[in-house]
Amino acid sequence: MDIWTNAAENLVTMTLRPFLLMLLFWGMAFLPASGLAAALPSVALYYGDHPPLAELRAFDVAVVDPDHVSDPARFRHPASALFAYVSLGEVHPSRSWFKAIPDGVLAGSNRAWGSRLVDPANPAWQSFVLDQVFAPLWRQGYRGFFLDTLDSYHLLGGTPADLRRREAGLAQLVHALHSRWPEARLIMNRGFEILPEVHDDIWMVAAESLYHGWDNSARRFVDVPEKDRQWLKTQLDVARNTFGKPVLVIDYVPAANRELARETAARLSREGYVPWVSVPALDQLGVGNIEVLPRRVLVIYNPAESPDLHYADVQRFLGMPLARLGLTPDYVPVNGPLPDWPLVGRYAGIVSWINSDELPDAARYGDWLKRQTDNGVPLAVFGRFGVAYDSTLLQSLGLQTVEAAKAGDFRIVTQDPMMGFEMPVTPRAGEIPPLRLRGAAHPLLGIISSAGQLFHPAALTPWGGFVLAPYTVSSLPGQDNGERWHLNPLTFLQQALKLDSRVPVPDITTENGRRLLMVHIDGDGFASAAERPGAPASGEVLRDVILKKHSLPTTFSVIEGETGAAGLYPARSPSLEAVARDIFSLPWVEAASHSFSHPFNWGKAESNLDNGESYHLPIPGYEYRADREIAGSINYINRRLTPAAKPVKLFLWTGNCVSTPESLAETVRARVLNMNGGETTITRTQNSWTRIAGPGLPRGEGLYQVFAPNQNENVYTNLWTGPFYGYRRVIETFELTETPYRFKPVDIYYHVYAASKTASLNALESVYRWAESQPLHPVYASEYVRKVLDFNDFVVARTPEGYRLRGNGDLRTVRLPATAGLPDFGRSVNVAGTAPGPSARYVHLTTGDALLAMGGENTPLPYLEFANARITRLERLDTGLSLDIQGYAPLRLSFANAAQCRPLWNNQPLPFTRQGDRLTLETARHDLAALQILCPR
Repeated sequence: MDIWTNAAENLVTMTLRPFLLMLLFWGMAFLPASGLAAALPSVALYYGDHPPLAELRAFDVAVVDPDHVSDPARFRHPASALFAYVSLGEVHPSRSWFKAIPDGVLAGSNRAWGSRLVDPANPAWQSFVLDQVFAPLWRQGYRGFFLDTLDSYHLLGGTPADLRRREAGLAQLVHALHSRWPEARLIMNRGFEILPEVHDDIWMVAAESLYHGWDNSARRFVDVPEKDRQWLKTQLDVARNTFGKPVLVIDYVPAANRELARETAARLSREGYVPWVSVPALDQLGVGNIEVLPRRVLVIYNPAESPDLHYADVQRFLGMPLARLGLTPDYVPVNGPLPDWPLVGRYAGIVSWINSDELPDAARYGDWLKRQTDNGVPLAVFGRFGVAYDSTLLQSLGLQTVEAAKAGDFRIVTQDPMMGFEMPVTPRAGEIPPLRLRGAAHPLLGIISSAGQLFHPAALTPWGGFVLAPYTVSSLPGQDNGERWHLNPLTFLQQALKLDSRVPVPDITTENGRRLLMVHIDGDGFASAAERPGAPASGEVLRDVILKKHSLPTTFSVIEGETGAAGLYPARSPSLEAVARDIFSLPWVEAASHSFSHPFNWGKAESNLDNGESYHLPIPGYEYRADREIAGSINYINRRLTPAAKPVKLFLWTGNCVSTPESLAETVRARVLNMNGGETTITRTQNSWTRIAGPGLPRGEGLYQVFAPNQNENVYTNLWTGPFYGYRRVIETFELTETPYRFKPVDIYYHVYAASKTASLNALESVYRWAESQPLHPVYASEYVRKVLDFNDFVVARTPEGYRLRGNGDLRTVRLPATAGLPDFGRSVNVAGTAPGPSARYVHLTTGDALLAMGGENTPLPYLEFANARITRLERLDTGLSLDIQGYAPLRLSFANAAQCRPLWNNQPLPFTRQGDRLTLETARHDLAALQILCPR
């Protein structure tokens, strides 16, 4: 709480309240004032009770209200630190520890904020706050603290001697805090009076409202008077120039005025401050010396339209386009609570797919949407708006209701090139939404009736855009699942959400320029007799004919109910387990579980429906339990089948592959990853983007089901009814998800029973041969899963130098437009190189914390163009490059800008080929440590 001691007392600012705060800081050494501007940390404040932890990792430190983040490990990132907010001068009754405050400590009230004042010199308060507030936070993992309300003791009044005593007590408390936890970094909000006493104990000084503030009594934004600004600058100059402290300045502007926030942050940066510009409640992801470029979209759906989000149109049809654009959906049911915090800065926009003209609670939803669009949040609408055509919302969006078209002839008078994408637009009476544009907008589709009535069922608008049914997706006549897009969803979403195509997009399909290749096998049919002499088990045939021959990274699973003694074939268990052990012992195989009883429908099995149906294998005496299916089967495999050094890493969903929150939580408890599901089945006869699934689906807090990149042979053989050579057509899927865009990696995904028939085995062999002939980057399925999870929380931020890219280090590629220039490798950090790809330029990262600077077209530095393995270390030297690389296949590397370079390993030259300025290196080795690319200066 700030108590201004001059004319600034008349301007009541929103201070860093105990119940709302977030700040960011990283461990930088102190610098003299002259060097601060060049190396200032990035800092953000977020007070809301739903802090965007993933996005806040873009900054160097996050200070949060610990009542909202009880587990700092959720935030952990090597390049960013989480701090806890603590109020030293007053406390709010909402604090979790408020009732434990000793008697006699509370010394007054601050009615403006509804909080209670304390005397910082009171020994009981000092002991309490150290032992009962800071100590638990330290045990939770916090290693930094933001100290607030340092000026609140002024509100207690008293004599000058009382003020001096309280100031001395406050300084004593800060000394004690630093003495007890000397590793802790401390940020002090104001406290200018005690700064000379405690400057050695703290790291940073903060203050609010240098240029733009908030008048709390009048509830309005204000410009700070020049006199008040100069007084505050004087105090900040002392902190910065006399004591060498970085200074954080927090200013407040309206949520919708993002440009003013950017301008203010830039001005503060130029003046040498650490800026943070946000809203008064500090529950918005504002602008600092970097700005997060939001990748999340709030996706609104109607749960009444589908038994599970997995089957909803918004998930089936938009999962892939959103992922391709680099967006992560946060699904919100329209009939549930809608976010009441500012979305600007945190979300790239709102996307809705509702198939109802008017929802039961349409007024509430419409009012909420209007607030968001008024704040400048882009909105993309598919299907229906969900409110009445004559509603206030649609009027505010520039739409006018017209008389419905019930009969007559219709013709298209306007059609944007993005319409008619996979299926032509055919206007029919009774299907045309009765709406017409009445404001500034770009119609994507204009239809006129024979009576001269004009309709606009699709448009781009100043607030976003809409495409209404039936001009979204339609089914082909007489075809099951034969949907086709009427519009290009990528183009529409890009323009409606006003996405900047120049911004790097995290990519899960590629590493070091090469498309990923993986193999994963569901354990079904392991015990099935193969159609060959002696009728060996399919698992045995697969081992001998495929797995021993093709040494690609392979994720292999079994169903315990097939191989184990507690399953269907106890007499055959010893021989089946012996085969499984052989497979798991292969050096290129990683272990996965495919459950105990292979549930066919996880939701129904979980519900234990008593309707005579069986929802899993008929194992005698068994009733479904999630822990038995997952943890139990994993323990069986680890105990009986896998080498000790190769425990199960992955659980592969069975049956309908629609997980439930309970079953997903069980995989988390078992400490394994999960995958399967999704419906990527595009072929030349079913050539539609509607048949390309997204990367996965969130199923609850901290729960995420990762989809398989494509489907298995069961789909391509018409549910194993034939033709049994049908899996050859998965090559069509691989090709159609590579061009014109690389939507997916290559996944050779099949069941063990594919080895039971000669035709299917031959098809499988042809798929392996195709994959091995392609320039791909082999990885394990578990590595792909980690990339997807990293994608969900990957953060991109604009910096003065370019773009900050932060993730967990599993995802190592960002994508730029094909027309983008080259990175400036001299200014970029942890960027190994770049390569052209389908409709894109791929940029190769070496860690989970990179800086990408562009403009390197005229920089002749050598860089990695392609590699089929992971770069584990890369160092740029005056003489070229030094790197470590590790993979799963004979290495294939190429370097560009390397016309005069040569490779050296173990002080010996390596054979290479040269074409123009490209150097290509091939070796039978799967790894190279300290490889040098030596180039003349």
